[in-house]
Amino acid sequence: MIKSTQASEFIQSEEELRALIGYPSELVRNKVIDCIDHHVADYISRSPFLVLATADEKGFCDSSPKGDAQGFVHVLNEKQLVIPERPGNKRIDSLRNILANPRVGLLFFIPGLGETLRVNGKAALVKDEKLLERLAVRGKKPLLGIMVEVEECYIHCAKAFKRSELWEPGSWSAQSELPAAAKIISDHARMHGHSADSIQESLNESYAKRLY
Repeated sequence: MIKSTQASEFIQSEEELRALIGYPSELVRNKVIDCIDHHVADYISRSPFLVLATADEKGFCDSSPKGDAQGFVHVLNEKQLVIPERPGNKRIDSLRNILANPRVGLLFFIPGLGETLRVNGKAALVKDEKLLERLAVRGKKPLLGIMVEVEECYIHCAKAFKRSELWEPGSWSAQSELPAAAKIISDHARMHGHSADSIQESLNESYAKRLY
């Protein structure tokens, strides 16, 4: 617990939490479905980006962004979808988590749309060549696929996007004011020969040559 806050100031039970927050409406309770219907399939076909949430057997969590052209996530049937795993930094945090604990949560985005799509279910890692061929881009198959057995699907309201003005260009910081990822990596890693400039060069090369 945060040492500066007394234990009595922390919420300790769902009963206490419900007393503060309340209960969802009947509409909110009933909007959840257990399959990929035509609305969900259409949303996924238009989405170029999602966040994959996983946890290992001890509950340590990870959230990983996945993105590609619209429709990069393939709907196989009303209960299954597959996410291509493209080349990355080889940490494989979410992949290792899935092997230990198949429960996953997906959050799909469509640029400019405030409402998101939440999908929960069980995942497995697949290496079926015929399936991976269907996920190929520029003639390159993904390394593997993350197949999700869907248990819940529902639309999440746009309040977070309206409060944050995420899709409003006028609210964005100037490019020159944004955090420098290469500088952050250099300072965190503290490795000789890996300056911010050299890391930026490596990132640029990776973005240009190793997306697929």
